[in-house]
Amino acid sequence: MPGIGPYTARAVAVFAFEQSQAVVDTNIARILARVSRKTLKRAQAQRLADEWAAGHDPWMWNQAFLDVGATICRARNPSCDRCPFSTVCRWRASDLRPPDPALGSASVSGRQSRFEGSDRQGRGRLVRALREGPVSVDDVAAVMGWAGDAPRARQVAGTLVADGLTELVEGSYRLPS
Repeated sequence: MPGIGPYTARAVAVFAFEQSQAVVDTNIARILARVSRKTLKRAQAQRLADEWAAGHDPWMWNQAFLDVGATICRARNPSCDRCPFSTVCRWRASDLRPPDPALGSASVSGRQSRFEGSDRQGRGRLVRALREGPVSVDDVAAVMGWAGDAPRARQVAGTLVADGLTELVEGSYRLPS
């Protein structure tokens, strides 16, 4: 399905169908990188998560790791003294010596760019408007909040078409039918 990547497909498989897979998001990748004290590529993180999850209840394993990464093994100010992985964490054993191995690891996000005026905001505005009906190519810049920048609006609207989230039909953008 358009817009469904490996992460979402695995999340649906695990949380809806309880298939034995690991879902590697920013929180889980952070734990894996810190415990192994290695900056991990996406495939390495996924392989390691799949190994750790094997033989465990998939829903419970993923939920537990997601929670630990979100509440204990946080990006800033981790609570290592409360972490269930503290005894096996190589980064903690190094006294959290820089650099943090999670930084630059697969699926570990850095600081996100500002939302106000971003392409993400323009895309969201266009999709919201399309819920009401088609938007003509001539109106797309104003709808996206960039009335003075039609080339940018057309380019960003084109990314929605490429992602399969909108269609351009007879001079108007619309949601796929």
